[in-house]
Amino acid sequence: MTSTTTPTVPFSGIWPALLTPLDAQHNIDIPAMARHALALLARGCTGITPFGTTGEGPSFTVEERIRAIDGLVTAGVPAERILVSTSCAALPDVVILTRHALQIGAHGCLMLPPFFLKGVPDQGVIDSFRWVIDTVNDARLRIYLYHIPQVSGVALSHHVIDTLKKLYPSTIVGIKDSGCQREPSVATAQAFMPGVMVYVGNEPDLQTMGRLGSQGAVSGVANITPQLVQRLVRDFDQAGAEADQARVLQFLKILGGYGLTSAFKGMMARLTGEPGWMRVRPPLVQLSDAEYQRLCAELEVFKLDPKKD
Repeated sequence: MTSTTTPTVPFSGIWPALLTPLDAQHNIDIPAMARHALALLARGCTGITPFGTTGEGPSFTVEERIRAIDGLVTAGVPAERILVSTSCAALPDVVILTRHALQIGAHGCLMLPPFFLKGVPDQGVIDSFRWVIDTVNDARLRIYLYHIPQVSGVALSHHVIDTLKKLYPSTIVGIKDSGCQREPSVATAQAFMPGVMVYVGNEPDLQTMGRLGSQGAVSGVANITPQLVQRLVRDFDQAGAEADQARVLQFLKILGGYGLTSAFKGMMARLTGEPGWMRVRPPLVQLSDAEYQRLCAELEVFKLDPKKD
């Protein structure tokens, strides 16, 4: 299958899958979230992606998410540099969040298929996206399809992607591929790029996907090492790229010893000196004291360099 639609490259570079800091009551700490977002933009990120998987998106209500996005904009994060994850299990909630993203002038919307019911046929996935797009009914809408079946339980097949792109050629502009399996990611890129840009969600694939023409990434790792990820997107075949790729793999090996979001937040606590970053909303569990100390020791060995990483 080869896309014959007009090429569309809505963004390039790094859009970190933004972490969501919490206060002592486990509500969103909007000032801390804004500081983190602005710091990432200052370190060269093109934009940010709040309330995805790394950002614990499904753990927050529609109202909480709207308040936080408004808070980011009020704090100085340009709306056009926000790719809002509007994913929810209930389609009317997706519509509310999507309309809000359009209202503030966000860059676009990252959208999962409905993810509670499993085993739904392709037609059900197609119908769900159609329901949202037709209900929102706004020519400004730009959707990045979010493929993470190991978490959502609902895959985006080539048939789904192809059908939606043909039905909504100016709305479906990209795919965040976080399936974490290189062969299917390569097959998707070969099938749909350049008409639908495939953005890397699995950092070990940055070089491979860059060579196929991928021009960006929505990356959880970029919360901590934005420059490192950026180099692998921009300079995937330049001198030093192999060393950068090895460093990413070393970093991921550290993360693999813990719950992913809890580990990222532990790293933020260590790097910022703000213990509140440790908090996660249930059902996630924050690092124990012993885990945190072990993580800090591993970071010392890694020798994280904020000027280079």
